Amino acid sequence: MKKVIENDKIFLRKIEYSDTANIIKWRNSDFVREHFIYQALFTRESHEAWMKNMVETGRVDQLIICLKDETVEGVPVGSVYIRDIDRNHNKAEYGIFIGEESARGQGIGSMTAALMVEYCFKQLRLHRLFLRVFADNHQAIRSYEKAGFVKEAYLKDDVKINGKYRDIVLMGIINPEEE
Repeated sequence: MKKVIENDKIFLRKIEYSDTANIIKWRNSDFVREHFIYQALFTRESHEAWMKNMVETGRVDQLIICLKDETVEGVPVGSVYIRDIDRNHNKAEYGIFIGEESARGQGIGSMTAALMVEYCFKQLRLHRLFLRVFADNHQAIRSYEKAGFVKEAYLKDDVKINGKYRDIVLMGIINPEEE
């Protein structure tokens, strides 16, 4: 298990096929699904297709969020990724979910966002990260702002979820070493 980046409380490692059961469990939980634009249920087949067609091809860089613990090295609690990696413009879309309920509300999302921004800018040499978040997800917006993301646009009735249109906030961050 190779750590990609870490701080004193968590580390991020590359996703593996052995993470499939956790990903399915986490993404299919009501809490996680209700905060995602893509809300279809995950299956083993759909996740393995994602791994093969997106992760293995480099279109997605997905990491597992692991807690540091004195007794167990690397307790997985969620996932973070960049998708639609565009090397022509050196940008990608950011996404995250904390799958383990016991890990929510502890600042892990903010810590992960900060680590991922550092990883994307320093190691992957990206120029820009952006994300889409439901406008009423104030906790997530605050977490992203702590990592340096800024609100760039408010998209009214941008997506239709369960028959209801929802507003989206577009947020972004520019690599400060390239400004």
